[in-house]
Amino acid sequence: MLKNQEHRLAVAPMMDWTDRHCRFFHRQLSSHALLYTEMVVADAVIHGARERLLGFDASEHPVALQLGGSDREKLAEAARIGEAFGYDEINLNVGCPSDRVQSGTFGACLMKVPDLVAGCVAAMKAAVTIPVTVKCRIGVDEQDPEPALDALADGVFDAGADALW
Repeated sequence: MLKNQEHRLAVAPMMDWTDRHCRFFHRQLSSHALLYTEMVVADAVIHGARERLLGFDASEHPVALQLGGSDREKLAEAARIGEAFGYDEINLNVGCPSDRVQSGTFGACLMKVPDLVAGCVAAMKAAVTIPVTVKCRIGVDEQDPEPALDALADGVFDAGADALW
């Protein structure tokens, strides 16, 4: 669900896989595909070794920074930092099914709280001028996929999201 059709091909973010070396390789395969970082937790962006976590080569453009988290203020700050690093897009991870990720209240478990996700998107949109997008699943656990995805889509687009993947 895209508001625009600028990027019709994207290489999905994958933990322990889409690091800067993998993205460089992917860029050799397609000069137009939108590439994503691995998910980086907002706290790590704010307090961690930024160059190691966020550094990328100019040849990787267009490239999106995928953030994990559920705290609006921290996500907004991490989005600002990502924009300052030169990312073309900020993406909120609402799709990672890992138990480790969900225990930190981010990833796929956020499908159950679409209002929280919408608030996070609104905070990130207010913080940056680049597109803010959301990666999600069609539902989790016992959720009926159609109403779950509809509720999430309605909320994030009302909050200003540029795309839902």
